[in-house]
Amino acid sequence: MADISKVKVTGKTHVKPNKKIGSQQCQLVTFDLPYLAFYYNQKLLFYKGGEFEEMVKKLKEGLEVVLGEFYQLAGKLGKDEEGVFRVEYGDEMEGVEVAEAAAEEISIADLAVEEGTSALKDFIPYNGVLNLEGVHRPLLAVQLTKLKDGLAIGCAFNHAILDGTSTWHFMSSWAEICNGSQSISTQPFLDRTQARNTRVKLDLSPPPSNGDVSANDKKDPNLRERVFKFSEAAIDKIKSTVNENGPSDGSKPFSTFQSLSVHIWRHVTQARQLKPEDYTVFTVFADCRKRVDPPMPDAYFGNLIQAVFTVTAAGLLSGNPPEFGASIIQKAIEGHNAKAIDQRNTEWESSPKIFEFKDAGVNCVAMGSSPRFQVYEVDFGWGKPEGVRSGSNNRFDGMVYLYRGKSGGRSIDVEISLEAPTMEKLEQDKGFLVVEN
Repeated sequence: MADISKVKVTGKTHVKPNKKIGSQQCQLVTFDLPYLAFYYNQKLLFYKGGEFEEMVKKLKEGLEVVLGEFYQLAGKLGKDEEGVFRVEYGDEMEGVEVAEAAAEEISIADLAVEEGTSALKDFIPYNGVLNLEGVHRPLLAVQLTKLKDGLAIGCAFNHAILDGTSTWHFMSSWAEICNGSQSISTQPFLDRTQARNTRVKLDLSPPPSNGDVSANDKKDPNLRERVFKFSEAAIDKIKSTVNENGPSDGSKPFSTFQSLSVHIWRHVTQARQLKPEDYTVFTVFADCRKRVDPPMPDAYFGNLIQAVFTVTAAGLLSGNPPEFGASIIQKAIEGHNAKAIDQRNTEWESSPKIFEFKDAGVNCVAMGSSPRFQVYEVDFGWGKPEGVRSGSNNRFDGMVYLYRGKSGGRSIDVEISLEAPTMEKLEQDKGFLVVEN
């Protein structure tokens, strides 16, 4: 890996919507509020070639246009007179922070390595910055870094105001404008109260701001991060293996997501060398747009996810065929319907608990992001990204991010954070890697 300390920030500006919007407020709802104690959600995309100054100019001009529709990202967090958190926007606000940086000794190939996202952290702003700090920081920060042979776009989104679906809706809309479109193809649906109109007062104050701190200072130094690339053939093999005997109760076949999830859960559990009686938790952040009643549009802007948990004993998970674990996952996901979502929200509203990002359960495997997101279609006018990665925020032992593979089709990239000894065992596990004979 090249020396990442060679990243030098050369300047910072702010970008605002290119039209007057006036004063706007939008209360945060029950789906948003639990994420206030998470860190900013970070994404990194890197692209080949091009004239850096021209690319930066195009990106900033496109950002001005797209923020006209996604103006909440140019606002700040605030509270109303009753203490309910909300997004506040005014034309006088500074807007989105855009930093420019140079790392001309670092190439695309250096960033595309499979090991370690912590090495990429200097390309993404707001390491170790809590979402709650959005009361005095921009809700979106961007860093554009000049590479030896391309450009890196690092983004930090305040997770209290949007989830992955909204993140990639914004990114694809920004790319559309930069690629010559006069307007975005899908307008964001901005009224969160349509999903849950409950006012919850939270007595939270942001920590003192001391600038960016390294997320590595806050996390287990024994944590390793790695990308495992599963080809279309490997994904098909995993899915067919899990479905060989099918669900025992005659329910529908296991999906690609359920099949890959149980594959990861079982092999990580084995690599952890847990005792048979030890509990292990599987968590997935499920998109609830089509689960709530009435359903919300795909373009709903905000958080409309909930963590779905399921648990079993390590011995049962490892000692049974994969369809055992797949069935547990399937039941948990299928059971998370409008009634379950409403019940979870009602319980939380009666006794709000602000979780930390790592409170996902004991010996857990927690799935974030989704291979459904069209991350490799984010083309600003100079081609598709060479790679897409998550930053080092919101990582803990067992956190997994799924991305569609660059080769397309059914290929999937799996980013995993694990304690070093567990990761070493997983890397040596030929069953996990689906080595073709």
